Amino acid sequence: MSDTSGTPEGQVADAVKGNWVDRLAPAAARPYLRLSRADRPIGTWLLLLPCWWGLLLATAMTGEFGLSDLWIAVGCAIGAFLMRGAGCTWNDITDRHIDGSVARTRSRPIPSGQVGVKGALVWLVAQSLLAFCILLTFNLAAIALGIGSLALVCIYPFAKRFTWWPQVFLGLAFNWGVLLAYTAHTGSLGWPAVLLYLSGIAWTLFYDTIYAHQDAEDDALIGVKSTARLFGERSPVWLRRFLVATVLLMSAAVILALAGPANPLTLALALGAPWAMGWHLAWQLGRLDTGDPDLCMRLFRSNRDAGLIAALFLALSQLV
Repeated sequence: MSDTSGTPEGQVADAVKGNWVDRLAPAAARPYLRLSRADRPIGTWLLLLPCWWGLLLATAMTGEFGLSDLWIAVGCAIGAFLMRGAGCTWNDITDRHIDGSVARTRSRPIPSGQVGVKGALVWLVAQSLLAFCILLTFNLAAIALGIGSLALVCIYPFAKRFTWWPQVFLGLAFNWGVLLAYTAHTGSLGWPAVLLYLSGIAWTLFYDTIYAHQDAEDDALIGVKSTARLFGERSPVWLRRFLVATVLLMSAAVILALAGPANPLTLALALGAPWAMGWHLAWQLGRLDTGDPDLCMRLFRSNRDAGLIAALFLALSQLV
């Protein structure tokens, strides 16, 4: 069903136009898939890519990539889709009154009346249980890390109420997959994974500050905090700092992991990951206009490509 303008009934304002949920999903499932942001896949990518970074860094360090690692990669992809959906469902439950006051978010399923709170809670539990089943296929250390991430998922929606830095909490949660996937391969945490995790947090601060500029005016009216509001016109200065931190921390992770066991060509290709990604972030920064919400959304979504570039270089390094 569509309205007279041709827009699918119930479509969320910032959804990708012509997405598979609006075109192909059964009508009864659409509100719940929209609640999980399945019509906006960028969040799944941003949750998944750090998982692949962690796995690829671990396999480059050990020189091993087997069928179990292929399952880790696939399991992380399925788990990212499910846990991103569960996290967004939890976010929309806690933010249902705020979302109704913001132009970009008032069309989401809960504030628009497509889904009730009880139905959303059932959907949240269903997604979480499926993700937990996948987690149970990993080793015990990775399972423990996966369970530990739940605290961050629960806290994040409230962060914008008590800190100007909610993007830090998002970064802590969204990049946890680095630690989990690295540990799923190696059986234990290591400093390379920690440095890569910190790099991911800096990257999240970069892209989510850009994202938050879309809502800065509405957020100011309702008292919601964000780095976009905190930095204001100085956002490009802070974004440059986050860019540099992303590149340097990822470079340090690669050097710590590979400087000893890897041959020079492997190390050089792996170091291409942070520097090529850094060029992409610099390109975003060069185009940024914080007063243009549509451009902010396009640049935010382009971070899928930035993260894939880093994953590609880490993967290429293992072909040597």
